[in-house]
Amino acid sequence: MSETDTPDDNQISDDDWAAAMQEQAVAEGLTEPALGEESPYQAKPASQLFPDFGQSGPKGGSINDYDMILDIPVQLTVELGRTKIAIRNLLQLAHGSVVELDGLAGEPMDVLVNGTLIAQGEVVVVNDKFGIRLTDIITPAERIRKLRT
Repeated sequence: MSETDTPDDNQISDDDWAAAMQEQAVAEGLTEPALGEESPYQAKPASQLFPDFGQSGPKGGSINDYDMILDIPVQLTVELGRTKIAIRNLLQLAHGSVVELDGLAGEPMDVLVNGTLIAQGEVVVVNDKFGIRLTDIITPAERIRKLRT
């Protein structure tokens, strides 16, 4: 303590405590700020915090709304079938080995995007390359129904 300080200068007064308690109560929404005083913690409506993306142009919901996601890459997988195999049998596989899958010959192949079934199709050959012709597109309602089972 310096010579100019008095013992009362270093102590917190009751007014300081009252002001701090009032500020905390306003911040927690327990009381309103004093008349003519704006609280820095007052909640603002969402319309002031976030831009409105609902109307992207003169006509909301236009095809241009999809432009920002069109170049995002996704993993497209066509699945012939699956099987479970013991590591012992896996290690015995060699060139020419045949692995039996649960899919049947002639059965539609599953088309998955990022691991989610979106369609089924049949294998085709175009210019010596394999492809898949989509025969059935899975609707969002069907996808939800399959998740439940």
